[in-house]
Amino acid sequence: MARAVKQPVVLMKWYRVVSWMLDRVDHFPKNQRFVFGQRLAERSIHVLELLVEAAWSQDKTAILAQANREMEVLRWLGRLERGDHPPRPLDGHKDSPVNGTSSTMRTGISEPMGGW
Repeated sequence: MARAVKQPVVLMKWYRVVSWMLDRVDHFPKNQRFVFGQRLAERSIHVLELLVEAAWSQDKTAILAQANREMEVLRWLGRLERGDHPPRPLDGHKDSPVNGTSSTMRTGISEPMGGW
């Protein structure tokens, strides 16, 4: 019997973030869905692609650094979409997987990314 391949924790957790993000984007007002929704969805999926690539790569450092930069852009786009002036942490939505600090996901993504 073939043994199942264990997926990296960070990949599985980001998958849940992307799922949440795509659901949230579907509920944006029509005037924001195209501008913010498309960018948030595309970047979220791009981070997922980078994490899949890192999972199968020998040299993960550059790929994970790029994923981290993409996540930072997502944080700022999310703040902009919410109209934060000045920006505040992305923990305003009750179902948000993002913690009150701008660099740590409630899902625990920051720890596995550094420990790969």
